[in-house]
Amino acid sequence: MTDKKIKVIIVDDHMVVRRGLTHVIQFFKDIELAAEAESGEEALLLCRQLRPDVVLMDVKMEGMGGIAATEVIRKVHPQTQVIALSTFQNKDLVEKMIQAGAIGYILKDISAKGLGDAIRSAYAGKATFAPAIAQALKSTAPSSDLPGDNLSERQKKVLALLAAGLSNAEIAAQLTVSHSTARYHVSAILIKLGVSNRAEAAAIAVKYGLVEE
Repeated sequence: MTDKKIKVIIVDDHMVVRRGLTHVIQFFKDIELAAEAESGEEALLLCRQLRPDVVLMDVKMEGMGGIAATEVIRKVHPQTQVIALSTFQNKDLVEKMIQAGAIGYILKDISAKGLGDAIRSAYAGKATFAPAIAQALKSTAPSSDLPGDNLSERQKKVLALLAAGLSNAEIAAQLTVSHSTARYHVSAILIKLGVSNRAEAAAIAVKYGLVEE
């Protein structure tokens, strides 16, 4: 058993938001606030200096926004997970953040418990999306009675590789796509299947015959 705390950086250009998040995080015994940043540029500098486990990233900021900052952080510091933090439920923004490498997308009105759970899930490599965000993404796919029927052909190929135990990097190499594209498809698959991690997605794939055992 380790006493290591999850190291978090908050990135938001509004001081009130940063102060609110700081107030909540200080009550978690397993999470520590390493630093605050008010811009994407500052976030990159702090990530290089502190190597945080999780970054809470505002999507829209002056200068370098959350999308660009997330893409750089995930490329330079792949061990650092990024959770998008926003007041916007725009599907286009959500998809761009996922493609940039964000592991989750939560809203700024999230509860204290929800925030803690989202940070812990991200640290464990599990996707976390606000219910309204997940519903919006699901609603764009045709309704289906069977899990997996709403996956695109490319996503079905990704699911097969995921179920075979391949990492995002290996999936990207297998399909000759970028790592961020592979990650985006994996996140989309988790959302459409209504699961929170790769193991659950693989289990559903096998159970419903979406891939060969």
